[in-house]
Parts: sequence; structure tokens; C-alpha cells
Amino acid sequence: MYHAIVFLPLIGFLIAGLFGRLIGARGSEIVTTSLLMVSAALSWVALTQVGFGSGTTRVQVASWISSGELQVDWAFRVDTLTAVMLVVVNTVSSLVHLYSIGYMHEDEHRSRFFAYLSLFTFAMLMLVTADNLVQMFFGWEGVGLASYLLIGFWYQKPSANAAAMKAFIVNRVGDFGFLLGIFLIFVLFGAVTFDAIFPRAGEMVSQSFRFLGYDWNALTLTCLLLFMGAMGKSAQFLLHTWLPDAMEGPTPVSALIHAATMVTAGVFMVARLSPVFEYAPVALTVVVVIGATTAFFAATVGLVQNDIKRVIAYSTCSQLGYMFVALGVGNYGAGIFHLFTHAFFKALLFLGAGSVIHAMHHEQDMRHMGGLRKHIPLTAAAMTIGTLALTGFPGFAGYFSKDAVIESAYASVAHGGLASSYAFVLLVVAAGMTSFYSWRLYFMTFEGAPRWGHGHDAHGHGHDDHAHAADGHDDHGHGHDHTPHESPWTMLVPLAVLSLGAIVAGYAFKEAFIGHDFEHFWKSALFMGKDNHILHAMHEVPKWVVWSPFVAMVIGFALAWYMYVRRPEIPGKLAAANPALYQFLLNKWYFDELYDFLFVRPAKWLGRFLWKKGDGLVIDGFGPDGVSARVVDVTNRVVRLQTGYLYHYAFAMLIGVAGLVTWYLVARG
Repeated sequence: MYHAIVFLPLIGFLIAGLFGRLIGARGSEIVTTSLLMVSAALSWVALTQVGFGSGTTRVQVASWISSGELQVDWAFRVDTLTAVMLVVVNTVSSLVHLYSIGYMHEDEHRSRFFAYLSLFTFAMLMLVTADNLVQMFFGWEGVGLASYLLIGFWYQKPSANAAAMKAFIVNRVGDFGFLLGIFLIFVLFGAVTFDAIFPRAGEMVSQSFRFLGYDWNALTLTCLLLFMGAMGKSAQFLLHTWLPDAMEGPTPVSALIHAATMVTAGVFMVARLSPVFEYAPVALTVVVVIGATTAFFAATVGLVQNDIKRVIAYSTCSQLGYMFVALGVGNYGAGIFHLFTHAFFKALLFLGAGSVIHAMHHEQDMRHMGGLRKHIPLTAAAMTIGTLALTGFPGFAGYFSKDAVIESAYASVAHGGLASSYAFVLLVVAAGMTSFYSWRLYFMTFEGAPRWGHGHDAHGHGHDDHAHAADGHDDHGHGHDHTPHESPWTMLVPLAVLSLGAIVAGYAFKEAFIGHDFEHFWKSALFMGKDNHILHAMHEVPKWVVWSPFVAMVIGFALAWYMYVRRPEIPGKLAAANPALYQFLLNKWYFDELYDFLFVRPAKWLGRFLWKKGDGLVIDGFGPDGVSARVVDVTNRVVRLQTGYLYHYAFAMLIGVAGLVTWYLVARG
């Protein structure tokens, strides 16, 4: 069964990728989507068997690497954490495949698109089923490759190519740290398999390692390097800049990246290595601080974005911060719980946004929307459910998981000190801002007077994503009816399924992730030290802590309603009255400009200098015809020594041996 779960998407990729022209776009859609649905169904079966039954299972696939002490098999580690991730990845991916049949129905390169989607899914499955760090790194780089291919799918657009390169390069920065962490684990443990690492992690608590001229606690250094990889893959503060630009890809890609695959890889990795991180409290403190900072930072930027997909993208960045805070305070179950529920409502929001964009003929600027609830009521209902889940309305999925993270942050103040207090305050503030920008998106899109019929054509002006002429879509030519229209059933069915998940996933699984069934459900998949009592402490926080995210959510909703329904002129006046703050947030705290100044421009200057001065002036320009011409002349003369006669080569070897013997005798005196 596990072989089928992992390899069915790979088979779909190979069929669509190699034989797409032969079977056609429709055949590629049917094959890849059908195989993903089978894989998703088997994943739910696996969850019932593993989570509520057999525990950890190791499935051998093949021998892989054997080099000295390094012994690596290709094997699946199947436990509850694996099964949860299999459900998340395959369920969301299968629905994204189905949704893409409707969303991409006019793109002439659909076979390639569906092949890439299946490749993305396979790479993520390789990551979450990894039995060792080398196999995990294979999947880790695989999702990086697939994200590059999908973000830049519309390669005719320079902005799409730039966004794909940005995602790839920024992730290489994080992956450098991840690789160093893997190397250090091999140095310390002499192995990279989890079964060999986890039982011995406690023995390394006092071990030191010299790095960059300083003596570090070995486990602290290891976890910090590994977390550097997680910061890149899960778009945490400082390595977050690639995530919003990833919106240049088709909307189904955004849903897959942001809900189930690439950005959750870092969260999964830290949870998987909980037996190591648990013995590195300093590293966990760094995880808490970075996570809380990310949650706050991304929420502030989301307040002022006008592109419907970018608002949701910054929401993803913020929610990932919540997950890392939970992991950092030692509540690994709460972190994975929020990953689990977030997959449903964030995929719902992205696919709902895609339905809006489809209805608006590829318009993405919310300033050119409004009043759409009457035209696309089913999409509006789905977006309402997703918004309620994201903002933590009682009863919906986000209410159970996000509130659990906030309560865990407060419960850890006793031993986490200033970092936990910092995290608690920022998470509550971020919850209020999340509510504000989420309802702002809803009100600007679905309520109020229509703004798409006042001097704007169907494609609008000023939006920065997928005008049909740029992205290959030419379905809505001029002269057609541009009234917004509801999406086809292939797009609405995934919205309905995800809506159900956004409603029930929290309540149905809360006991398993953070309640009385935790020990029985997780068994040994997540490790918590004997002094880690966060699971008990989070249920005993004061009532005002429990109510704080709800109050923040209500305040955010009330402000959004007042500013975008009751008094829609206020936002413009506020922006005009505070231009510096508005531009600071609109330009994402100027991180792109800062990195451009610190890294991009110097790199370009160095490359241009080596090109003009090194290559052009020295290599091509020095002397009569340049250094390269002289090298060619010398090479031509040397080549003449190669006669092809065996006795010439034997004579040269004898001369060499004689010279070596003479030198040896003289040197020995």
C-alpha cells in the first residue's frame, strides 16, 4: 500500500510528461488526477491503520548508498506523523489536480502542467516518508525543483521567470545550512538514519563542536543549522522574500505550495527531528522568536496588499510562524495540528481566490472587484468558510489549532521566559491583524458596489499578475460578455470538499493532536522530554488567555467592516495621513530593496567586473591577440608531442623513472 501511495504520483508524472502529446491534454488530466485520488484514498486508510493501530513501520524499498560508515537505504518510515502528512499532501494535491482541470482548461500546455503537479507531489511524499536525512534531502530538493518549474510555468512572462529564480536561489541559502546540519549529524552520530540518531540524542547534550573558531554545544549548532533550512523552505523571517513572488505561478500552484507541500516541509522536518531539538533548548528559543516575528511581520504586510493572492500568501507566511512557535515551545502536536487544519482552509482560500480570478477574467486587484457575492454565490460561501476558519471563529478548524498555539505560548512563559512572552503578545496581535486583512479581502471582493464596471475592462489596469495576453489564456477576448460568472463543477467540487474540511477538521481531530488521545494517537512519532509538560499546562491557562484571540478576532472583523463597508472612504484617508507607514508596509518593510542593495547589486558588480576586466581585458585583450590566443598557440605546440607511437611514450616514461631514481638517490645522500 505504501509503495502505491508514494509511486502513483510518480507514474502519473512519467505518463503525462513522456506521453502527454500522445494521449493529449485530456488524457494527461484524467491519468494524473485519477492516480492522485487513489493515493489520497489509500493515505486515509494508512492514517486509520497507523494513527489508531500499528505504530511505526519501516518499509524497505532498495539499498541506496554504501560508502565506508555511510550506509543509506531507500526506505519509508511510516508512523503517525508520516500518515498525517500523507493525508495532507495527497488530499490537497488530488483536489488541486481536479480543480486545475477547470482552471487551466484553455492552456495549451496542460499536459506539462499536470506532469509538474504530480512531480511536486511525489517529491513531497519522498520527503515525508524519509527514513533518513539523505532521503529527506532528496525530497527537499525535489520540491524545490518542482516549485521552480511551476512558479515559472508561464515562462513567457519575465516576472514569472524572475519569481521562479528568486524562490530557487533563496531556498539554496537555507539549504546550505540544512546540508551543514546533516553533515554535522553524521560527524556526531556516525549515521543519518533516524533509528540510529534518535536513541542517542540524549547522550550528546554536553558534547561540544568547534565551528568558525568557537566551541558550540553540538546539538544546539546542529539544530540551528537544520532550522536554517526550515527558514528557507517554510519562508520564515529573513528568508521569506520568495513566497509572495511565488504568486506568479498559476493559482492551483499557489494552493499546492502554500497549503500542503513546500512551505510545510520545514515544519515537518523540525517535528520529525523533535528527539534532537528537544535536547537543544537554545535552538528552540530561536525557533520561537523567529516564528513569532514572522507571524507579526507577515500580518502587518497583509494589511495593505491589494492583490487577492498576495494577501493570502502573506497569511500563509504568518500562519507558518504560528506553527514554529508551537514547535519551539515543545508542543509539537499543536504545531502539526495547525499544519493539518491550515492545509484545508488555506487551500480553500487559494482555490476560492482562483475562482474569483476566473470569474473576473484574470483580474486580481481587489480594487477592481466588489459586489461579487450576487454573481458567484457558491465561491463567496466557500471564501466565507475559509475566512472564518483562518480567523479562528469558534467551531471552525482554525479556532482549535491556532488558539492551541497561543495558549501553548502563554503556558511556556514559566520556563521559556522573555521569548515565550514575546511570542504570546505578537501572536495575539497577529490574530487581530489576520482577522482584519481576511475580512478586508472578503468585503473588498464580495460586498459593496461593483468596481469592475466603471471604466475598467475585464482585465483591469494596474494589476501585476495574469492578464490573459501574458499568461497564455486567451479565452475572454474583447467583445464577449465580461459579467462575472460562477466556476465549473471541476472547480466547485474541490471547494466544497475543502469547506467541509475547514469546518470539521479541528473538532474531529483535536483530542488526537492536543487532547486525551495524544499518547495513543502519536505513540513515538513525536518526542517530548520528561520535563516537557506543555500539553498539560496549555489546558490550565487563565480564562483571559483563552479569550484573547477571540477578542482580537472580533476587533479585527469590526474594524474591517467599519472601514470597508460602513465608511469605505476611511482607508484612503488613513493612507494619505500616514504615507511613510503605508509605504513601509506596502513595500514589505523594504526587505527586497535591502537585499538588492546588500547582495544582488554587489554580486552583479563583481560579475560585471570579472566579465569586463578579467575576461574582456585580460583573457581576450592582453597582448596582440589576447591571452587566450597565446594559450591556444602553446597548446598546439604541446599537442605535437602526442605522436601516437608507443615507443615514444615508453621512452618518455623511462626518462621519468630515471629522473625519479636519480633524485631519490641524491636526496638520501
